[in-house]
Amino acid sequence: MTAMDLNSDLGEGYGAWRMGDDAAMLAIVSSANIACGFHAGDPAGIYRTVKAAAANGAVVGAHVSYPDRVGFGRRDLDITTEDLTADVIYQIGALKSIAAAAGTTVRYVKPHGALYNRIAYDAGQGQAVIDGILAVDPSLILMGLANAPILDLARRAGLSVVAEAFADRAYTPKGELVSRREAGSVLHDETVIANRMVQLARGGTLQAIDGSTIQIEAQSICVHGDSPGAIAIAREIRRRFEAEGIAIRSFAEPA
Repeated sequence: MTAMDLNSDLGEGYGAWRMGDDAAMLAIVSSANIACGFHAGDPAGIYRTVKAAAANGAVVGAHVSYPDRVGFGRRDLDITTEDLTADVIYQIGALKSIAAAAGTTVRYVKPHGALYNRIAYDAGQGQAVIDGILAVDPSLILMGLANAPILDLARRAGLSVVAEAFADRAYTPKGELVSRREAGSVLHDETVIANRMVQLARGGTLQAIDGSTIQIEAQSICVHGDSPGAIAIAREIRRRFEAEGIAIRSFAEPA
């Protein structure tokens, strides 16, 4: 692979509470997953982040979530499909308006946290998210976990999809993310992480947590903006990619 998208979860501060360094990350990544207020993000902060993304030429995506600010969207909620579809419509609509005010557009949707993990394998909730996207804008791209059934479900519904891998997360031998509750689930060494991402971009493989080699077909790599050392990790991935002749380019054209 000669090109790869780098994305990060941004706009996740709330009021006086700041999370991550959005300005620094936007100078590195090619796509920005921007919170829509349900797990994090206040209107002023979201607006600032969208404007900064536009200024940096980063493609903007709606980072939709369960309604769970207290749990930062990382608690699994068993809500009705009707409510979930409406929540997705509401969040995309809000970010679309902010993006229009900032002179850019929303090009894709990436669910956050527990919702992302749930819909990867739960067809019921997955379809509810897909229905919400289709109701707002069928041209939006769904970003989902590489190798997960949600990608085929979305394709069958008529959505374009992009498969995502995680730079700073460990994988099981089945190609699933290791639960954050388990030791070793989050990676921190930027050199190790960069080596893994070069392996992924070049050969489509990663080393699972048990040492086995797994196939991961991905067009985008996520560096979590709230992870310790996130900026150093993203910079090292970008440095290594440039040294290896792998271009950093979004899967969608910027507005």
